[in-house]
Amino acid sequence: MVRVLIALFLSLVAPAVTAQEQTLTSPVLTIDSERLYLQSKFGQQMQTVLEDRSRALIEENREIESELVAEEKALTEERQNLDPEAFRARAKAFDEKVVNLRSAQDEKTRRLLADREALEQRFFQTVLPVLAQIIRERGAVVVLEDRSVFLAAGQIDITAEAISRIDAQFLQEDPQPKTAE
Repeated sequence: MVRVLIALFLSLVAPAVTAQEQTLTSPVLTIDSERLYLQSKFGQQMQTVLEDRSRALIEENREIESELVAEEKALTEERQNLDPEAFRARAKAFDEKVVNLRSAQDEKTRRLLADREALEQRFFQTVLPVLAQIIRERGAVVVLEDRSVFLAAGQIDITAEAISRIDAQFLQEDPQPKTAE
């Protein structure tokens, strides 16, 4: 909130910025790395595969849950027709099945999260030359994460420029990049 108020104040008291001044030469630049990854078409393209896998895992979990609920219901209904020892054995087998399925699904989730992290790292490794070029052009020596900066002139934020250049350079016709599987 404070940041918004300060930005509003600066926009009211700052002199009008000419087109030449919009590209500010500064030793310090800022970037919103999350926005860069999530809003660039290239980043979105890279995420498509993982989003498809995530949806498939969610659907698989729903199906497993539905099957387990039905199996538990059937076991509960059969309880009155089984002797206590037979019921305990079947209930124990069902519990073991649930534990094993949970473990398997948790492992799939962990792999998906690891792949998501690896893909994000690959994105930033791929786009690093574009960011380095912007830094050289602006005469900067450091780029700070936008969320770490309390107050800054908007002209030092290179996120939109970086998104535009990244999409122009890396956008693929085939939106199915290799994942970190």
